[in-house]
Amino acid sequence: MTLLVIDVGSSSARALLFDDDARLIEGSARSRRHDFATDSRGMAIADAPQLRRLVESCIDETLTHRAAQSIRAVGMATFAGNWLGLDESGAACTPLFTYADTRSRSRIPALLEKLSGDSGAYHQACGCLLHPAYLPAQYAYLCESDAAAEMRIRRVSDIGGYLYRCWFGREAPTSLSVASWSGLLERTRQDWHWRYARQLLGDSLLEKLPPLADFDALQVGLAGDYAARWPRLRDCPFFLALGDGAAANVGSGAVDASRIALTIGTTSALRVVKDIKRVPDGLWRYLVAADMSLVGGATSEGGNVYQWVMEELLPGDETLEAQLESRAADGHGLTVLPLLAGERAPGWRADATGSIHGIGRHSTALDILQAHLEAVALRLSFVYDSLKTDGAAVMAGGGALQSSPAWARMIADAFNSPIHLLSEAEITARGVALMMRRSLDGAALDAEAPAIARVIEPEPERVQLLRRARERQADLYRRLYT
Repeated sequence: MTLLVIDVGSSSARALLFDDDARLIEGSARSRRHDFATDSRGMAIADAPQLRRLVESCIDETLTHRAAQSIRAVGMATFAGNWLGLDESGAACTPLFTYADTRSRSRIPALLEKLSGDSGAYHQACGCLLHPAYLPAQYAYLCESDAAAEMRIRRVSDIGGYLYRCWFGREAPTSLSVASWSGLLERTRQDWHWRYARQLLGDSLLEKLPPLADFDALQVGLAGDYAARWPRLRDCPFFLALGDGAAANVGSGAVDASRIALTIGTTSALRVVKDIKRVPDGLWRYLVAADMSLVGGATSEGGNVYQWVMEELLPGDETLEAQLESRAADGHGLTVLPLLAGERAPGWRADATGSIHGIGRHSTALDILQAHLEAVALRLSFVYDSLKTDGAAVMAGGGALQSSPAWARMIADAFNSPIHLLSEAEITARGVALMMRRSLDGAALDAEAPAIARVIEPEPERVQLLRRARERQADLYRRLYT
């Protein structure tokens, strides 16, 4: 028996098959790349129908694999922090807004005023801060900028709910995992925080919020054309979507407080599964499932920084990894804030942008690349300092990190901690498969340990050099933003 996993990421959509031990079945993965539509104002949106077509084409191809003859269940992960509006017929009537869209930063002051200055209580109740990455600010921006679009919305949905609405011909709940990334989930009752929704956005949003359920509220019975298109899935149970960060933690083997998961893909995040009474300053609390809290911080910078430098300054150079490995830490003389897509953790400044200080005629493109990669590592080190506990191992994965051992070394030195670099190719999808096994069979999430490629130890000399670089970075941030 096999498990079909759909992984809707920030830069690609994938469909993959796993066996009953949550091992990826060779040759089963199919993917399609996609990009958010962006502009200089901070827009970062996607086209939901187009993304649905990409997902469906991946499923079509994966179902031709021989192992697809015996699919037991279907699971999904989606990039967290997404929403769109659906009209009366269930069709998309707005773009798909994403965590990276910062146009709503102008709405933050007004929303903070509505909280009467008590943003700390909101942070503790909903698990995150008021920020352009979340639903309240983005929905307020839409109401202000396009009232006609807001009037057409009959239901707010996430991309997973939209896909299921199309495939099953009826509304499906939003999972608690995905809802916890919205900025409006009340953690204690595990329901929408109706009071904050009303306080921040009036009554306009209340009747449009979708029903909620845990991820294992199974959906069965494909409708119409989809039953005919995918007969093997017609009566197969579909799990609700998990947030991709939550799934990545499970796929990394970080299912309790003894392991901290570091994921660097398009963006970056550090997360640990544990129950807490108070959300630490600058961090968030989301959900993996109803019984699993996730504490951590995500940055808007990661592989996107590497990609920007490579495309703009160093196209086609295949020797960069070797050059980076041989360079001294912080030997470029640059201080960088790598906030190319705005700031989330730890400072959550909606108006923050990228900065390079110290650049001169002697500066090279390789200097700029190294400085940016080190800068991402240093930013993540602030989050790590808030999460670390004695003996907790850092499990590191994600496509951007796995392709650059030099970057992993920078992170080990910035954290002053060993980094366990995972060799698992599909950490997020693996996490979905493990969560499905737990629900279907009661299998322990840590029953199958992830494969580790190598353990990278910090080197004291480089640790000290990067500590001084971190002090310069923090000073530049203070000068610009506090």
